[in-house]
Amino acid sequence: MSRLSRANLKARESVFAGGSELYRGDIQAICPPNLEECVMAMEDCCEEARLALALEIDQQPYVFLLIDEGTVKRYKSDLIDEIEPSVNELIERAEQGLHALYKKESTLQSKIESARAKPRSTAGILGPQKLEVRRLHILTKQRERLEEEVLAMESEIQAMVCF
Repeated sequence: MSRLSRANLKARESVFAGGSELYRGDIQAICPPNLEECVMAMEDCCEEARLALALEIDQQPYVFLLIDEGTVKRYKSDLIDEIEPSVNELIERAEQGLHALYKKESTLQSKIESARAKPRSTAGILGPQKLEVRRLHILTKQRERLEEEVLAMESEIQAMVCF
């Protein structure tokens, strides 16, 4: 228990009881008896303050450590050296997967084109119906060719308007 936590019932006398002029430049002055008690009380206060601060610091969830810039750069380069191969491998895998998806897409596109271009089988269809199917196929091709010509002409008109 600190001396400060105990109640001091008697009042303390002033250090400068005889006037402060006596103590101002007098090196050989005799210390008053209350001065030692004041110093001890002050030391107790400082000790209690240090303990309270230490307890408060211990209860903090964060601790900050100050380091120099060289250490930060060294840790950064170590981290780059450690992570870079994994990142490069993941990038390579992603590129391979993307290439495989592009290949699959082109395969599917070619299947779609071949399915569109392939005339439907006419097995089991009578003569006049075969002619209708053939005529329908020719008209479909003609319509697609005309749509392409319309798009080409529209783009030419847009080009002329812009100039």
